[in-house]
Amino acid sequence: MSDPKIGLTTTRPPGRVVRFNLYWRARYWLKGTSAGRFTAAILGRIRSLTGSARQISSRLRPRRAFAPGAGDLIVMSANLWHDWPRYRWLPDRLEAFASLVEESGAQVVLLQEVLRTTDFRTDTWLADRLGMAYAYARANGNAGAIGFEEGSAVLSKYPLLELQQTTLLPSVSRFVSRIALGARLDLPGCDLWAFSTHLSLMRSHNQPQLQALRRWISDISGGASALIGGDFNASERSEGIKITQRTWVDTYRSVNPEGEAPTHSLRWPWGGLIRRERLDYVFFHRQDPGWQIVETRHVSTPVRPHSDHAAVLTRLRYQPSSN
Repeated sequence: MSDPKIGLTTTRPPGRVVRFNLYWRARYWLKGTSAGRFTAAILGRIRSLTGSARQISSRLRPRRAFAPGAGDLIVMSANLWHDWPRYRWLPDRLEAFASLVEESGAQVVLLQEVLRTTDFRTDTWLADRLGMAYAYARANGNAGAIGFEEGSAVLSKYPLLELQQTTLLPSVSRFVSRIALGARLDLPGCDLWAFSTHLSLMRSHNQPQLQALRRWISDISGGASALIGGDFNASERSEGIKITQRTWVDTYRSVNPEGEAPTHSLRWPWGGLIRRERLDYVFFHRQDPGWQIVETRHVSTPVRPHSDHAAVLTRLRYQPSSN
């Protein structure tokens, strides 16, 4: 006895069948016209803008040899301010930032608002300039479709062993995404992840995104320690940051417990100050007690600011347990 044939059927009244056939005939006819091809191209570009690319661009090994020795691990997190569509002083700002990284001795750089256009990629330019490995993930826009996009990146003097990316929800719309990008670093004698993220300005979205970020990083990192740097778009007074400070180590507050520490100033067009807030953080999800935080401070380029945000510089020291 043969197996029964399994299929799906749809029953439509005769009038609906006629309308259904006319719809598909009209659609096929439209695809063959210039108007149809133009409409399809526009719809394709719109689809390319909805959500992140779900793809990571990377070079897993640094271009310059690096002998880490027994020194400290220096990490910098920075919002680079893409300044779309004007891109003011972009070459000068990027060169100043590259010099800041070199002068600080940073071996790992966590970046937000990393600009890409049709003919320029900030992530690869900086990685080549600094001789680092890199990973980049698009958050918003699409350089191929509209000539502009921005995302997050991780640069490292150490090789990258594994890459992970996620989209953090909720979103304002299908055209606006907030992401986190992580890389597992090939460090001698220890296991460490480094993550870069950029969260929403909207308070109603910021806290659930931060909650989702904590949960995702806990799942991804497993038993390994993790550094999480980024523009969190939330002040220390926000409930989301207070919860995160109880979950992860706030590296700046661990060594600077008192005083204001703004990283971003919002001004009126004529220059007057609206507010100054601490929005940029480097948190440490410490799983290995061998890691110690030596220093954390806020830094900027001396002549022309590299961004409208200060960068966060953190120095860590690893002393493996004798057990």
